[in-house]
Amino acid sequence: MPRLIVLPHVELCPQGALFEVASGTTVCDALLEHGIEIEHACEKSCACTTCHVVIREGFNSLEAAEELEEDMLDKAWGLEPTSRLSCQARVAEQDLVVEIPKYTINMAKEGHR
Repeated sequence: MPRLIVLPHVELCPQGALFEVASGTTVCDALLEHGIEIEHACEKSCACTTCHVVIREGFNSLEAAEELEEDMLDKAWGLEPTSRLSCQARVAEQDLVVEIPKYTINMAKEGHR
């Protein structure tokens, strides 16, 4: 079973994380299932960029982004060549190293302290 390695994020995952993920699971769902509360303002419908992540290792194991995701990524803060929307990127058979950017374009956070 592939592993998801999450690099430390000051607010969401200060120590980083490592856990196994079933192939076919979206990165967003895997993070949420393991208590990493990544933003997903559009409820995972590929209509915003708040769940933007950068895949530091394993990027080529992911299926290519569809045109809608590519269009949305153009609006993401801190876009990099290996950026993906975590609600659209499905874990394949290879381990992934994921970085959650420090900022998103979301101007209001509901349910956060």
